[in-house]
Amino acid sequence: MSQQISQQVQVPAEWGNKRLDQAAAALFPEFSRSRLQQWIKSGELSVDGTQWRGRDKLVGGEMLVLEAALEAEGDWQAENIPLDIVYEDDDILVLNKPVGLVVHPAAGNHTGTLLNGLLHHCPELINIPRAGIVHRLDKDTSGLMVVAKTLNAQNQLVAQLQDRSMGREYEAVVQGHMTGGGKVDEPIGRHGTQRTKMTVSPTGKEAITHYRVLHKFPAHTYIRCKLETGRTHQIRVHMAHIGHALVGDATYAARTRLTKGVGAELRELLATFPRQALHARQLGLIHPVSGDYMEWHSELPEDFEHLLEVLDADAQAR
Repeated sequence: MSQQISQQVQVPAEWGNKRLDQAAAALFPEFSRSRLQQWIKSGELSVDGTQWRGRDKLVGGEMLVLEAALEAEGDWQAENIPLDIVYEDDDILVLNKPVGLVVHPAAGNHTGTLLNGLLHHCPELINIPRAGIVHRLDKDTSGLMVVAKTLNAQNQLVAQLQDRSMGREYEAVVQGHMTGGGKVDEPIGRHGTQRTKMTVSPTGKEAITHYRVLHKFPAHTYIRCKLETGRTHQIRVHMAHIGHALVGDATYAARTRLTKGVGAELRELLATFPRQALHARQLGLIHPVSGDYMEWHSELPEDFEHLLEVLDADAQAR
């Protein structure tokens, strides 16, 4: 199964003296670097109608022309995994991801992922980079995600992520008593020694999180976060950085300090809550074909609702 693609883009003047493969990765961001390298070698990605090598330097102003057959990007297998789809048309699919579902196959998770389930539901996604997935949620974060069903839709949605016009709001329960909302504007990069973790770092990428208080409990706060950027673990890292790590976050939260007077039920729940208390509550975007603004809201999952109920009951008992 393959899909014919035909695109062209002019190299900006500021890309003069850059390698062809570097420019191609920036100008065709919807395709992986390895795939672009293959197309350069085969001549399917040409420069002013001629075949170049990936290391050849550009001057600026050249026309990059891509005429290629889009073959399946990975050897991923379709699996019949139930999907909670809240909206679908010919171009996009919006779903509610449950807790515990890994989004993309990786080392240790080659099967049983959202991507495998998407391929079963919509087999033609095998020809779309990353099977149409344009943004991810952590395994133990629940809530709304959008998937592109065509290359055009994917290009449009990626652009909305980059220009920050796609609205994504999350709800979370954090440790500590926040006095009010605010903004965290701190760059995030890979942790220097623990490669599975992210951290605030002066050499990291720009990361901006806005947050506001929804409800205050004696020693916890229920908040809503709006992302300007979409870095890995962004909310979790930013909240931990300002001293308000998410409840249940085994990666970024220090050991929970219980305040005096906390009840037995809340004490037990906080000790056993199995994941970070984070839910992608709202998603808003411009439809890539119709141009209409569309928005979806997701109900809180049961474990999150139960956490809020126990926090409230404990506060009332005090």
